[in-house]
Amino acid sequence: MAFVVLAVGAAGYLYLQHLNDNIDALPDDGASTGGFQKDQAINILLIGTDKRTGSGNDGYGDKGSAGHADTTLLLHVSKDRSNATALSIPRDLIVDVPDCPTTQEDGSTKVIPGSTGVRFNTSLGQSGRTPSCTMRTVTELTGVTPDNFMVADFNAVKTLSSAVGGVEVCLAKDIDDPDSHLNLPAGKHTVEGEEALAFVRTRHSVGFGGDLSRIELQQQFLSSLMRKLKSNDTLTSPTKMVKLAEAGTDALTVDAKLKSIGKLKDLGLELGKLDTKNLTFATVPVKDNPAEKTPVTVVLKDGPAQQVFDMVKNDVSFTEVKKQEKEKKDKEEAAVAARLEGKKSEPSEVRVRVLNGGASSGSAGRELTYLQNEAGVTKSENAGNAPADIAKTTLEYAPDQADQARALAEILGLTGAAMKPGESVTNSQGLPAMTLTLGKDFKGAGVKLDATSAKAPEDLQKSTADKVECAK
Repeated sequence: MAFVVLAVGAAGYLYLQHLNDNIDALPDDGASTGGFQKDQAINILLIGTDKRTGSGNDGYGDKGSAGHADTTLLLHVSKDRSNATALSIPRDLIVDVPDCPTTQEDGSTKVIPGSTGVRFNTSLGQSGRTPSCTMRTVTELTGVTPDNFMVADFNAVKTLSSAVGGVEVCLAKDIDDPDSHLNLPAGKHTVEGEEALAFVRTRHSVGFGGDLSRIELQQQFLSSLMRKLKSNDTLTSPTKMVKLAEAGTDALTVDAKLKSIGKLKDLGLELGKLDTKNLTFATVPVKDNPAEKTPVTVVLKDGPAQQVFDMVKNDVSFTEVKKQEKEKKDKEEAAVAARLEGKKSEPSEVRVRVLNGGASSGSAGRELTYLQNEAGVTKSENAGNAPADIAKTTLEYAPDQADQARALAEILGLTGAAMKPGESVTNSQGLPAMTLTLGKDFKGAGVKLDATSAKAPEDLQKSTADKVECAK
């Protein structure tokens, strides 16, 4: 949008006023941070609704529906603009939708009651919920408060894809899906208009035939669209730029703080600093709902999901991005860091007592279950509550237990500062053991404690925007 506005700006004030008039906006009802800032990380909530508005869209069924949050991405752009993450939130994820104050047409405020244990997609449209309700749900789910929102309907996909002259996609197999109306052979294709909409809507013919497989298609489409937007073919074509200006301002609904070409230009300029190879598309880690005999919904994989949320919240990149050199550490910091360096014991050789020192009730037991069943630390035991609560999780160990301490620190994501050399204690079997005390910073069983040094979960569904991934 930034490139579009700069290119057409010479056309004069009246045309910019026309573009301003094109923009539809809704209040954020206090659910946002108050809008993005140029010197801070940016979090934009992108919502694709399945409301059948616009010409020809009532033929897709569900005519007259209020719509849902059918496709939702939390776009996080790092503070230094070196990288970004587009995190897809599955529509069938079971969440709690909080109470939502919503501005009515007469200017009054109505609080729409929340719901517990419902599909994420009900956070929009249902019971009169607006995009601000989806924002609140995302904050409740991830701990990240969006700065702004943008909502796109079916027409946005059709008009934007046509405005750039089509979007290149790739299929690893033939697809003939009567539900989405997509009929394409295997290979690369350029899709636009109705065919582009069919591509992002198809799900029964790819992967496992569900929404998670469709998310991969949508991420492929958006990656390709971004590459096309930043290509010289687009930026040097006045015709395409004007079409994009019309399509973008007419097809998107934004929050009231973005309702101006100037604001959209400023946001676009910030996003334009990003190299697509450092934009990662990822999906919230989920698993089939164990409460359903034949699963149709999903629930969070608690540990990996929290790890992903913390990486976004702490502005940690999912890609390898060149970092600025850190200042030299003083002697004390070097000594602390050195605690992590050296030989590590096998997990089965680690002997540790787990205490709860300020974490939520039952945390020691849950962490013990994780250590024994998933991390291979079988010589661990629950030692109950610590004598006092502590802010940060600590691991106390004797000098001859350093190998064990380093192994456990790697498993838990402990920093050198969390490792406390001292004396060993005796466990219930009368054997020397280390002491792991879970502090108030403990986030959940299996969740890495140091988010700034965390890596994305190994099985995280992700890709980068500089590549074409063929849908299988």
